[in-house]
Amino acid sequence: MALILTFLGKGGTGRTTVAIAAAKRFASQGKRVLLVGQDSSPAFSLLVGATVTCDPIEIGANLKAVQLESAVLLQRSWQQVKDLEAEYLRTPFFKEVYGEELGVLPGMDSALALNALREYDASNQYDVIVYDGRGDKDTLRMLGIPEILSWYIRRFRGVLAESELGKALSPFVQPVTSTVFNTGWSLDNVGGKPAEQATDLLEKGKQSVGDPNRVIAYLVTTGDRLAVETSRYLWGSAQQAGLTIGGLICNLTPVTDEVVEQFAPLPVTSIPQMEGNDWEPLMDALPDFKKPEGVPQPIEVDRVNSQVKLFLPGFDKKQVKLTQYGPEVTIEAGDQRRNISLPPELKGKAVKGAKFQQQFLVISF
Repeated sequence: MALILTFLGKGGTGRTTVAIAAAKRFASQGKRVLLVGQDSSPAFSLLVGATVTCDPIEIGANLKAVQLESAVLLQRSWQQVKDLEAEYLRTPFFKEVYGEELGVLPGMDSALALNALREYDASNQYDVIVYDGRGDKDTLRMLGIPEILSWYIRRFRGVLAESELGKALSPFVQPVTSTVFNTGWSLDNVGGKPAEQATDLLEKGKQSVGDPNRVIAYLVTTGDRLAVETSRYLWGSAQQAGLTIGGLICNLTPVTDEVVEQFAPLPVTSIPQMEGNDWEPLMDALPDFKKPEGVPQPIEVDRVNSQVKLFLPGFDKKQVKLTQYGPEVTIEAGDQRRNISLPPELKGKAVKGAKFQQQFLVISF
């Protein structure tokens, strides 16, 4: 399993340059590194200094790079769908639709990129994967896909099973599916083996995003006020995706007491401007990229005191909304929404109170 490292921040703050420098430094330390670029324009290849394609190419010792192309990823994923269809359906119906015909719909890019990262990680060919994505809310939504999809599956499966329609269909589901598919399903295991595999992947994805030893992000900013405020907003939004932020990188600007205070308790690092093609000063100035001590987890469950604490920096209490529907609690902060699946001890209990203090939302049950 690889460490997946990404960078968040306003456009123009030098995220791609920082990502390339980080990849080069990991490679210089003997790590097997893959640098993944989301930008399909020629800019990525120009910065890397090599023609990067949709398949990993070697650009240095221990260092490979790949440029994600959504059309190619969709074509490859479609073939996987057809392979699954042939395995589980008695009469496949997608066999006459070809991946080369498919266009990329809005929103597909994130899902395709996440699946590509998963496959590169599963290959066990890399110790570190540096992902140079869009660095904004799209990246956070991409990393939040496993949690969001697992919620949809969990909730709608339960709603269907408990509904009058589900109860009426229950006696017919197994014989009908056994006729159409290569296995019989029931409402208790809607989706059969493919759904079980998908659920397992989603759970592993959630665990990885929530583990700072597996997935971690760093904020990148300049001295521009908009860049600083964007980083603060993304810091708080990342917590809603369950993603740990390891620190702040100040590009082309010195670290001030004001910035340190605004981003406490994150460690703050200043890096210099790169001169020509000399990457060494920039590589040497980068932080360690390990989870620093003292950085709070996005969510903590206190079973003894029946409390859940969410770390939401960059927001005030007027920007945070809490609602409870059924067995789960929903938190809205900024433009991000998170459904909290409570542990067995708290599941089904009503929220007794909530307070926002020192960047934490503390929910009592």
